[in-house]
Amino acid sequence: MFHASDRQHSTSRLLTLTLFVFVATTNLFAEETTPVAIDSPMAPPAWAVMERALLDANAEACRLFYDKYFDERGYLLCVERWGGDDGPDDAIENCNDWPILHALGADDDVLTLYRQALEGHFRQYTEAKTVDVPFARDGMYYKEFPVMFDWLHNGEGTTVFNLQGLSDPNNENFRQRVRRFAGFYMNEDPQAPNYDAEHKIIRSLFNGSRGPLLRKATGLDWAGDPIEVEGRFKPRHGESTYEQMVEHFKDYNDVVGDHPSNLLATSLAMNAYMLTGEDKYRDWLLEYVDAWNQRMADNNGIIPTNIGLDGTIGGETEGKWYGGVYGWGFTVYDPGSGEMAHRSTFQSGFAGFMNAYILSGGDDKYIDGWRKQLDIVNSNAKMIDGQKMYPTKYGDDGWYNYGTSPYTPNAMEMYYLSWDDRDRKWLGSNGWLDYLEGKNPDYPIQILQTDFANIRYRHQMMVEDTTTPDTRLADDPMPMNPASVRSLIELMLGGIHPGHKGSIIHCRARYFDPVNRRAGVPDDVSALVEKLTKDSMTLTLVNTNPVESREVLVQAGGYGEHQFTNVSVDGADVDTDSRLLRVRLSPGSGKQLHVKMRRYANDPTMILPWDR
Repeated sequence: MFHASDRQHSTSRLLTLTLFVFVATTNLFAEETTPVAIDSPMAPPAWAVMERALLDANAEACRLFYDKYFDERGYLLCVERWGGDDGPDDAIENCNDWPILHALGADDDVLTLYRQALEGHFRQYTEAKTVDVPFARDGMYYKEFPVMFDWLHNGEGTTVFNLQGLSDPNNENFRQRVRRFAGFYMNEDPQAPNYDAEHKIIRSLFNGSRGPLLRKATGLDWAGDPIEVEGRFKPRHGESTYEQMVEHFKDYNDVVGDHPSNLLATSLAMNAYMLTGEDKYRDWLLEYVDAWNQRMADNNGIIPTNIGLDGTIGGETEGKWYGGVYGWGFTVYDPGSGEMAHRSTFQSGFAGFMNAYILSGGDDKYIDGWRKQLDIVNSNAKMIDGQKMYPTKYGDDGWYNYGTSPYTPNAMEMYYLSWDDRDRKWLGSNGWLDYLEGKNPDYPIQILQTDFANIRYRHQMMVEDTTTPDTRLADDPMPMNPASVRSLIELMLGGIHPGHKGSIIHCRARYFDPVNRRAGVPDDVSALVEKLTKDSMTLTLVNTNPVESREVLVQAGGYGEHQFTNVSVDGADVDTDSRLLRVRLSPGSGKQLHVKMRRYANDPTMILPWDR
């Protein structure tokens, strides 16, 4: 067992025949690392072989997808349009999950291709202009960012960019954009006065590099310029004519004032803070999220969906806290289906609270308001035809749109942050959580098989796709994007998928290759998170190569936000105080590590381990 004084020395101690641990500062890293040597032979388990094969299959399928749908400039081969049905955000969404795939350990081609797609995307949609939609006539992008749109779409459109820093934080274009994009919401650009610092609001649901839209939106603003539809395109929202596309959005008018989905913009500041360490980004993020936390408290525990320009709840919707586009009471006619549709996006704002939770060191106040909201909404359940039914919407006549299941948006995210039974109760039986709790031992193989099937199915769709660039909308290839990483996020990282809304990744561990100095596990290395508790992780690492050693860095958290406190193998353990384990795996070796940690003990950073 080491004591604190032992950390001052670079000597090592042999603990067991299979474990060699010491705490030292090596000449390759400025921060403390805990080296671990694993020499125990282990025949590669099925899950380990499948993980490696899945990384390779993903990469190959992504290459084929890129070759079909992108040109050598990184431009998507489609008809460029503005709009909520089909627009710039959809174009780059065709590379969703590629940054995560590379950061897990897939081939460097994946990084090269999505980086090229990003550069092409920014140019393509700066060049693309509207004729009729007034605010995009000089380009759908300005300063490489959407001119003004809602954060359902802005979030989707920044999904790839906001995860680029997992592998590519030193990219100079990325570094400049991170600062510029965050600055649009911190009044650092006089052409983008999105934020009112006095009232702590983003001033409109429509916002971006040209600032907020401070009038009622029209169907044209949302649907984009007129376009030939019948016989040429098949819009994915079901419309058969352009007129139906405009009708889809005819009631999407009340956009002035703040809305919870604007909290997705905090991921821009989050990335800027993790890249630069400058306090102004953290301070703005916490200020804005704290203001929303207070609004929930002021509105009897329910997050309001419109904040007026004067800072009052419902200030732009006749005092209705549930008003506004995508609000609690937003139910509109859908011409594609011919029925009324219930559309809300305020739940996505929880991503901002997740950002604040990390930056505050795990302050429970950023969960507790949403926890109470679930209790309040579900307390309004009632018996209908002999069955207990739960509401999901609130309008002029009170709660409505009842269903048979409790109202549980963000329950998984809440539980993942808190790891508290108060939040676990909403999730019931869950394959991954059941596995972590020792009740579903076959889960790793099953979920890996599912992702293999996803790749095969999506690739076959691509092969059978007969669209041409002039009959293809930007979102047409999206269902065929082969990247399938959900199983690898859960099994390798002990994490949850961030969704496609511009959010950062939340996980217990992430890996780096110190030899090749890149993100992800090195060739031949597989990882399995077998158990999680509030302060521990059980992790098995395997080198599937029978003749060559491998070395891998294990980081505590996606951005080093956690801290390892103890490492144990075969009952031999050592206290440590670092956020990096440096593990050497002998040929054909593997072992289970029991790791204790303090969660949210560190400032998160996207700086690569060898650069910090």
